[in-house]
Amino acid sequence: MKNSEKTELINYLSSFISDKRKARFNEIISNRTSHLRIVLENVYQAHNASAVLRSCESFGIQYVHFIENKNHLKISKDVDLGSSNWLTIKRHNSSDNNTIEAINHLKKLGYRIVATSPHKKDCTIDKLPVEKKLALIFGTELDGVSQEVLDMADEFVEVPMFGFTESFNVSVCAGICMYELTKRMRNAQNNYLLTDQEKLDVYFEWMKTTVDKSKSLIENFLKNKL
Repeated sequence: MKNSEKTELINYLSSFISDKRKARFNEIISNRTSHLRIVLENVYQAHNASAVLRSCESFGIQYVHFIENKNHLKISKDVDLGSSNWLTIKRHNSSDNNTIEAINHLKKLGYRIVATSPHKKDCTIDKLPVEKKLALIFGTELDGVSQEVLDMADEFVEVPMFGFTESFNVSVCAGICMYELTKRMRNAQNNYLLTDQEKLDVYFEWMKTTVDKSKSLIENFLKNKL
């Protein structure tokens, strides 16, 4: 769909929501970021993945990637509390190796691949540079990220721990990382927000989500234009 059509449809659909709702949309999208993307590789626990989505939405991180080599990740509505409705979720599940496909896709978009894993070349999350776009990959609690991620990663990061436990719950680890990185991005970066094109695409999806029977309304609007 052309940008001009999306703009027309946004203006049309916005007539079905309150001014207060529109103001809230404008406020939220003005703080959304695509500078950091979160990637979940083979995470099969719906409650953990859904908790990550809830944190992404709360921290203003718009784009999330699911790498589904072994299973189709389900979202728990009781945990995510509707946060997935406002996120752009990309599922990688149609290649022979979805991890490689996802990483190549992100690298083409200009993202540095950051593996969350103890590694001889790693740094702690508070030292990870935020000047360039980052795709932060989390694996399962049992196995961590795959060897493909380790082989293709540009950087490695860990969250310091001082107890007997060997690892954080994946949703806790993701939340800590998101807080630290978005805080520094917002303090130091001028280019972390969504581009104009991303804003248009995201706003259009939000309108379709929030307006009742939006599919029929869009179809009728486009039909009447012919």
